[in-house]
Amino acid sequence: MGFAFKYGYSLLCIMALLPAISYSQDYTFSRATYYGSPDCLGTPSGACGFGEYGRTVNDANVAGVSRLYKNGTGCGGCYQVRCKAPNLCTDDGVNVVVTDYGEGDKTDFILSPRAYARMARPNMAVELIAYGVVDVEFRRIPCRYSGYNLMFKVHEHSRFPDYLAIILLYQAGQNEILAVELWQEDCKEWRGMRRAYGAVWDMPNPPKGAITLRFQVSGSAGVAYWAQAANVIPSDWKAGIAYDSTVQLS
Repeated sequence: MGFAFKYGYSLLCIMALLPAISYSQDYTFSRATYYGSPDCLGTPSGACGFGEYGRTVNDANVAGVSRLYKNGTGCGGCYQVRCKAPNLCTDDGVNVVVTDYGEGDKTDFILSPRAYARMARPNMAVELIAYGVVDVEFRRIPCRYSGYNLMFKVHEHSRFPDYLAIILLYQAGQNEILAVELWQEDCKEWRGMRRAYGAVWDMPNPPKGAITLRFQVSGSAGVAYWAQAANVIPSDWKAGIAYDSTVQLS
């Protein structure tokens, strides 16, 4: 992901401050910058493969990361990022969702313009943006999506019925998806999907009929477990459509 420092649109990026958060956990020190965007939002072409969801999720408070990307396992993770310039920045910082891969000048986060400006105190966003790169501290936090279950989107590059690629959306909690498998009814066995890239999982010649899948989750305690979604993708699935589930990660 490229990034640029632009000033003209920065005032549009100033947002209301986030509510106060308890600082019970230790933070990791790093640096953050931002990337250029004409509308202050995220990018639909991020390396996680989220598409338009990656542009607008979390009110467009999103980020590209490098070492936190973890070959795509880090996609969808949430972090609190606070800048270390007290004269310019609030104590609360900004909560961001990982939607892309990006490397900067010794940075862990390349933020959307909206997320970067949201770290600033009132009327200080222009000055913060002028810095370009700032020292920050960050910590992993649970993702929260009020009113949403976990959703399974059929990727636009899928071709019914021969090739299926899916993306998991609204991944709540402090979870990482380690594996995805589909149930093959005629063989009575689970078939593993391949992590194509980022948060995109795919399989040629997927099972016929409504699709039941399970996915391996690693939570904040570091213990992996399997969660199952029965018949979550209909037999006549269509590329580009997101299907709701009854699954709630926490």
